[in-house]
Amino acid sequence: MRKRVALAKIGSVEIGKGRHVKVMGIINASPESFFKGSVRTGFDEVAQAAREMQGAGAHVIDIGAMSTAPYLDTIIPVEEEIRRLKAAMEAAKSACSLPISVDTPRAEVAEAATKLGADAINDVTGLKYDRRMAQVVAKAGLPVIIGAYSRTPASGRVAGTVRALKESIALAKKAGVRKEMMLVDPSIGFFRAEGKNPFFTKLADGDKTPWYSRDLEVLSSLYKLAALAPVCVSVSRKSFIGHLLNLPAAEQRMVPSVACEVVAAINGASLVRTHSVKETVQALTMLELLRR
Repeated sequence: MRKRVALAKIGSVEIGKGRHVKVMGIINASPESFFKGSVRTGFDEVAQAAREMQGAGAHVIDIGAMSTAPYLDTIIPVEEEIRRLKAAMEAAKSACSLPISVDTPRAEVAEAATKLGADAINDVTGLKYDRRMAQVVAKAGLPVIIGAYSRTPASGRVAGTVRALKESIALAKKAGVRKEMMLVDPSIGFFRAEGKNPFFTKLADGDKTPWYSRDLEVLSSLYKLAALAPVCVSVSRKSFIGHLLNLPAAEQRMVPSVACEVVAAINGASLVRTHSVKETVQALTMLELLRR
């Protein structure tokens, strides 16, 4: 087991520094999300999903109200994202007692999330897409999951990911975010040659690293990221799995997703963000039993 060198908390949940790997369940209040099985748009649907995730052993719930999948045209008005988020958070809070993280790259939405009682902000763009985000997070005093992201073309090698994360950590520190309030995420699936929205990192011209190879390399080297902060990994149902195993439908990718999650835990991840809470909790529990 790789040593985890930092500790963060989301709500009362301690993450990193030798703690058991925690599980974050995904609820998408966004019909445009790539995995339709994760979409919950009504009060009862969201409440049931949150209740089931808590019962299955999730430690945190992550609610997204706008998809950031790089290969989809997903941008919606800020007002609509906030409307969806408000409804989903009210439903989740009515049904479970887990801390709630809000997945958004937009500062106005993050501000609304804090007023609604969010316990963390999850920004796949590492506080860089919206230049107000670092200040919003710092003012709220909430933990933040910092995704690897670059506004300019970047290397698909692990060094490019580490560099992007260090830049974001510097932005967070400058804004007043304390180190113990930060987690990092390698943004699996978000380093690509092209995309349809501004939430991904374009691979540098001349970089011959295929996007799916970049994801595999990063998953094998998470201990390098764990030296920066506790690592959150989200590989669930993602397109690199579909590409490598010829599984075009996200519904087909659960088993290889769980395999990747276990490897991520072995290689240094402290938090696993997943659509399949029950299966992920079982797999990570078995991993802990085998390590004894």
